[in-house]
Amino acid sequence: MNEHMNLTERAIDMRVFFDRKADGYDDVHRSFMETKTALTEALPDGTRRVLDLGGGTGLELFPLFERFPDAVVTVIDVSEKMLDALRRRPFADRVRPVPGDFFEVDFDSDYDAVISTSALHHFEPDDKLILWRKIYGCLRPGGLFLNADKISADRQAETDAFAFYRKNKGSENYPHIDTPLAPSTEVRLLEDAGFRNVTVTLTDRDNYRLFRGEK
Repeated sequence: MNEHMNLTERAIDMRVFFDRKADGYDDVHRSFMETKTALTEALPDGTRRVLDLGGGTGLELFPLFERFPDAVVTVIDVSEKMLDALRRRPFADRVRPVPGDFFEVDFDSDYDAVISTSALHHFEPDDKLILWRKIYGCLRPGGLFLNADKISADRQAETDAFAFYRKNKGSENYPHIDTPLAPSTEVRLLEDAGFRNVTVTLTDRDNYRLFRGEK
C-alpha cells in the first residue's frame, strides 16, 4: 500500500483519543461482554500467565479471573487513563499494567496465552505481521493467541478502509478511524507468523470474529 502509515503517529492519535474516552469506555463496551467472555471460554484449563493487549479498563478480565482466580495478567495499553481505571478494579493486585505502544514495549516471554479484544484493528498487514511474530515469540510452546476483533467484509472493504484513513486522518470530523482487515488476511498473517491450527469463530457481532492460533 502506498503512503505506509506512521505507527508512532497513529499510536499518539490513539492515546489522545482513548484518554478522552476513558471515563465512558465501560458504558460503551459492556455491550461487548459476550465477545469478551468468549476469550476466557476459549482458554484451556490451567491457564495462569496471560498477556492482554489493549486491555484498557479490564472489562474482559472479570470473566477471566472468575474462571482463573490464580491468573497473573500483564495488560499493555497505549492509554494511561484507561490503565488508571484498571488499577481501581477489585483484581488490580493480580494485574501488571504497562503503558505504551505494542510495537515498542517489551512483551516478556513464556505466556500461556495472549488475548485481545477490540484493540488490534488499526494496523496495515505488513505491520500486523511484525506484531503477530512478536506475540508468537512471547508465548510458551503450545501457548495460544486469542484475538476477538473487528473485521472488514472482504479485501475490497479492507482496502477502502485504509484509503479512507489516509484521506481523513487528523480531521475533526473523524478523530478515530478503524482499519480492520478481512478474515482471510488475518488468517494468512497468523500462519505467516508461525501460528498453527488457526481457526476463525463467529461471535455475537456480525462484524467481529474470534481468531485463535497455537504456537
